[in-house]
Amino acid sequence: MAVTPVIPSGSTNGRPIKIVAISTPGTLLHTAVAGITSLDEVWVWATNNDTVSRNLTIELGGVTSPDDLIVLGIDAKQGHFLVIAGVRLNNGVAIRAFGSAANVLCCAVNVNRYTP
Repeated sequence: MAVTPVIPSGSTNGRPIKIVAISTPGTLLHTAVAGITSLDEVWVWATNNDTVSRNLTIELGGVTSPDDLIVLGIDAKQGHFLVIAGVRLNNGVAIRAFGSAANVLCCAVNVNRYTP
């Protein structure tokens, strides 16, 4: 399989994505490649620019708890925290995120596309 870096669909020019949503549906991070023959390997790092810890909820293709959700606290002003480590998705699965406060969390997203 060939591996190609891809700019996440929720990003502008590969820049970090500001988490605006505070409930479902979350802010779009990336929509995986259509079909089932290719895969998108997704890595996500979160940063909290607020002065207090904030919760971040990642929605992996749905909103069912606990199946589709990752919920974690992100410490204030401590740099990037790895929140998704190389999950491989396809068939148009959408990855979204929402925070416990709007406009203070950002996610940097790295996508590697595997094609046959």
